[in-house]
Amino acid sequence: MRARGRYLIATVIVLWAVSIGKPTAQEHVTLRSDVLLYGDNTEFSNPFREGETILGAGVWLFADVALSPRVSLSLGVFGNQRFGSDRAFELVRPVVSLTARRGRTTLIFGTFPARRADAPMGPDRMGPHGLLPPLQRETLAFDRPHEAGLQWTIAGASLRQNMWLSWQRINTAAHRERFNGGLDAELRTTSVLSFPYQIHVVHQGGQLFASGPVADSAAAAAGVKVKPPVGSMDGVSIETYGLISRFVPDRSQPALSRDGVAFFGRAAFERDGWRGHMILWRGRNFIKDEGDPNYMSLTRHGARYRGTRDYAEIGVARRIQMASGAALEISGRYYRIERNYEYSYRVTSTINLGWRLR
Repeated sequence: MRARGRYLIATVIVLWAVSIGKPTAQEHVTLRSDVLLYGDNTEFSNPFREGETILGAGVWLFADVALSPRVSLSLGVFGNQRFGSDRAFELVRPVVSLTARRGRTTLIFGTFPARRADAPMGPDRMGPHGLLPPLQRETLAFDRPHEAGLQWTIAGASLRQNMWLSWQRINTAAHRERFNGGLDAELRTTSVLSFPYQIHVVHQGGQLFASGPVADSAAAAAGVKVKPPVGSMDGVSIETYGLISRFVPDRSQPALSRDGVAFFGRAAFERDGWRGHMILWRGRNFIKDEGDPNYMSLTRHGARYRGTRDYAEIGVARRIQMASGAALEISGRYYRIERNYEYSYRVTSTINLGWRLR
């Protein structure tokens, strides 16, 4: 039934795209290249997360074919290179996607678009879909820069939404299938007050081969965001969220499942290309697959932390707009992880290029 449901969703999206697109006498082709250069170093040595250095580049090279003013087809290739690796590319994947637009709504079937140079600033908001770090860690944008599946976005005056479903692995004799889906939305009531809410689910399963446990990990966050005008600041925001989680590592062993609750608070300011932020977190039994381990009630050796987890960080970021469609961002953070005090720094560059062909 789940497989039929997926096929039904895909069919509806294709029919919707065809219904709004009208054939044109001549398609317009744009050659595009998106580049993400990344360098991330974490000086961690605590019970929850190991230190790691991630250095490399992700490159999307593809042609955008405008089938109509509302529908386009993208065809190309993606490569992810880790600097210092013996291989030219750690990962090579095709870029194939159908994009349909109607008003402020966009549907994407296939490869998800790359990060834009004008994306929200700050290392704590750099995850693949901009979720809170305890729901999905930021470094997945470097470890898993290529994603494909279904995506539906709304960019309205009162509603902002990003909903997606993407596959990382299919079901084979060697392993279960694995995919993640989520929702990042914000309902704006005024220019100052809004209500953000997020959901993220990671599922491992499949019926063709019983090669490993069937597992689920889900979490949701809902909160209040205030953006008051403050003097000469470009932006000031204060966010508070309540979170719940459900962690099921093996459906056949219910005793291993855990339910968690948490509080997440973040304050930030922006001015002249600078951004500073502070995060406070308290959680109990909060365990989330793909979440940042610094927030989890699970040690890096797999043991459950039985008390209340406390975590905090402060950070500063600087964005330099080098050219139209090209930005450089430098950031540093200082952390308190229970009784441990540590730091990290990150340098990223995002470049989006396009050449119109006839």
